[in-house]
Amino acid sequence: MFGYTEAQIASFGLTFGVGAFMLYMLFIIAQLAWESKAGKFGTFVLFLGLAFGMVGFAAKFVIQWVLER
Repeated sequence: MFGYTEAQIASFGLTFGVGAFMLYMLFIIAQLAWESKAGKFGTFVLFLGLAFGMVGFAAKFVIQWVLER
């Protein structure tokens, strides 16, 4: 498709598509904390509990980048 291989399209979608989705999920968590009036500690707990899996996903890209160098 448009001169790109399937692997290139999948890599682009995984990197930027999932990254954009993760940013949108952070917005949703922040909105949830704001509407529930969670306070500082409650907001921290929400982000810790709901966004912890995103840290592992981001760490995977950092580890791959370091190992390739």
